[in-house]
Amino acid sequence: MLIPLLFRWLARLRHVARRAMLRPLTLALLLGAAAQAASAAPPASPPAAASAPKANCPAEPAPLPAARLAAQAKDRGLMWTLRRDGRTSYLYASLHVGRPAWAAPGPRLKRALDEVDAVALELDPLDRDAWKMPPMPDLPLEPALRKRLDAQAAAVCLEPQALAAMHPLLQTSTYMLLRARSLGLDVRYGQEILLSQWARDRGLPVLALETLQGQLEALLPADPEAARHELHSNLRQLERPKALLRTLDAMVGVYDRGDLARLNRYADWCDCVTDAADRAALQRINDGRNPALADRISELHQRGQSLLVAVGAMHMTGPQSLPALLQARGFEVTLMPRSGSR
Repeated sequence: MLIPLLFRWLARLRHVARRAMLRPLTLALLLGAAAQAASAAPPASPPAAASAPKANCPAEPAPLPAARLAAQAKDRGLMWTLRRDGRTSYLYASLHVGRPAWAAPGPRLKRALDEVDAVALELDPLDRDAWKMPPMPDLPLEPALRKRLDAQAAAVCLEPQALAAMHPLLQTSTYMLLRARSLGLDVRYGQEILLSQWARDRGLPVLALETLQGQLEALLPADPEAARHELHSNLRQLERPKALLRTLDAMVGVYDRGDLARLNRYADWCDCVTDAADRAALQRINDGRNPALADRISELHQRGQSLLVAVGAMHMTGPQSLPALLQARGFEVTLMPRSGSR
């Protein structure tokens, strides 16, 4: 279940390794639930070259020049119009990690940004007040599990226990993020962070659809046995890094193409849903949150605002998909075609 957790949560985390050092979160780029834990943890010392090869620590993807960004800007993902009450809002399937070439909106997204009154995100990653940490459930670990976590820290050039102040499930998500950078992916280029900045550039308010407390309750099981099951599942995926990166790369490609049919079959090809507990966790993280998200979108639209709403792409799948739930709430929901490159 690591990849679903990644796409729900990694937009909130920015523990990156450069020169094998653990750097603090950068507020201008990302805020997250790990912020207080990371600030409490001491910086990691450079490990020995033999135990942490440089090849395991890919550099942050370099930003592209503005002219090149403009030339490469194109529509990505999926986008719907939402018509009700004489107004049009937009629903955009976001991805919480991305590549430097994604740092300029495509034509479809740019038009929506220019038309709406506000942008609505699950949580605003650039809003300091939204990221005050609530209590998280404890998850005591036996030595064998702690050793496996420490091995994953070493694999991404962090010292053992460098992230010990974080919940273990968030630790595994962070290790996944560090591995994903070998694919040229980084949270700085995730759509929600970019949308938050693009909204600010235009003077648009950024509204939250959820609270941090609500997201933590969905992401982190209160039952220790359920949390340990998910931790074992996450570690099994991390311990097969080539397969894990293939799946992540496939997910990014599916998103980039806007392949809704394949996204709907995610559980069939992700190599991350192996039993009933995994299916229950996926339902909790995605479908379980959708009714409240749909209610909040409906409420904000009813206030008289035209919105650009961005929610993680997995929320657009299945019988409890956001488009279906919004249609049930009286919206005329239409999938938009993709424009060509500029």
